[in-house]
Amino acid sequence: MTTGGRRPLLVVVGLLGLAACATHGPEAVAPVAPPPAPAAEQPTFTETGLASWYGEEHQGKPTASGEHFDKAAFTAAHPSLAIGTIVRVTNLETGKSIKVRINDRGPHKHGRIVDLSLAAARALTLRHQGVARVSLAVFASDQ
Repeated sequence: MTTGGRRPLLVVVGLLGLAACATHGPEAVAPVAPPPAPAAEQPTFTETGLASWYGEEHQGKPTASGEHFDKAAFTAAHPSLAIGTIVRVTNLETGKSIKVRINDRGPHKHGRIVDLSLAAARALTLRHQGVARVSLAVFASDQ
């Protein structure tokens, strides 16, 4: 038997093997939708009412948390929120918002929901007016 008869057979088998390994064009892939935007975090506590502030006369005095009041710190007094809670306070007239830490009990005047430190009152621009309508919100992500 001569190798001449096998050569065409080897060529055909080789070509078939190459054809089996050949890549096909890109397959159609369904477009992937982007993941949905995360829902806005909902507060665990909200309250709306009047805020007031306290400063010089309380400077250095002990607070309900046991720390000494610091008029330059962003702290506040609230009648029932846990000591240490971080609260977002928004001045409803100006839209300005800050975060304060509850470290005291109060306010002790009827109709008010929170007493802010002097620094917090300044940041919310309510120092000169004395009181302002605010909203309070507590978020799990702030704690």
